[in-house]
Amino acid sequence: MEMKKRISMELRNRAPEEVTELVLDNCLCVNGEIEGLNDTFKELEFLSMANVELSSLAQLPSLNKLRKLELSDNIIFGGMEVLAEKCPNLPYLNLGGNKIKDLSTVEDLQNLKNLKSLDLFNCEITNLEDYRGSVFELLQQITYLDGFDQEDNEAPDSEEEDDEDGDEDDGDEEEDEAGPPEGYEEEEEEEEEEEDEAGSELGEGEEEVGLSYLMKEEIQDEDDDDDYVEEGEEEEEEEEKGLRG
Repeated sequence: MEMKKRISMELRNRAPEEVTELVLDNCLCVNGEIEGLNDTFKELEFLSMANVELSSLAQLPSLNKLRKLELSDNIIFGGMEVLAEKCPNLPYLNLGGNKIKDLSTVEDLQNLKNLKSLDLFNCEITNLEDYRGSVFELLQQITYLDGFDQEDNEAPDSEEEDDEDGDEDDGDEEEDEAGPPEGYEEEEEEEEEEEDEAGSELGEGEEEVGLSYLMKEEIQDEDDDDDYVEEGEEEEEEEEKGLRG
């Protein structure tokens, strides 16, 4: 597929100024140049054109916000000076697998003042004696060459940094889970209050039952007393009748 068609597909009904990432890997350039990419892509931050048979950067548009440019596995051999003009704020550039043979080609990147990381994997220039020392001397603004700094410390992986941040967030969540949930103490207090109220109601009910029970007993006692009095009176009347007879 040609690059121009691929760009149309990647837009997905979006306007060019809404696109921040554009991956055009493995499509074909016409005459080794960029087609279909223009200055309207002003918000572009990531552009990848790996293995597209690109030989010239002459038609690269102005991309002031570009942060990462992937140009690996092409046939670029020179013309690097245009990058400082087109992508002045570029910090990461991958030129691995291109036709870069000598230091003069790399020297054209000196005006890329914000360049921090440069990859030249599988370029013939890597076979030069003291290749790393020479490139670091030419491009003093860079920190990493082919993924390592001058002391052979590996460049941090942005994905790993994201994972570490994610782990820290998980730790905070675990700490939050370890403590009582919000509103837990309030719920516990409300339950205790409900139990107290239920207990007090039960107590009142018990008191009512006790009082009614006592009152019933007193009534029965009175009835028994009345029965006893009536029996006594009948015996006295019978005795009086006997005496009279």
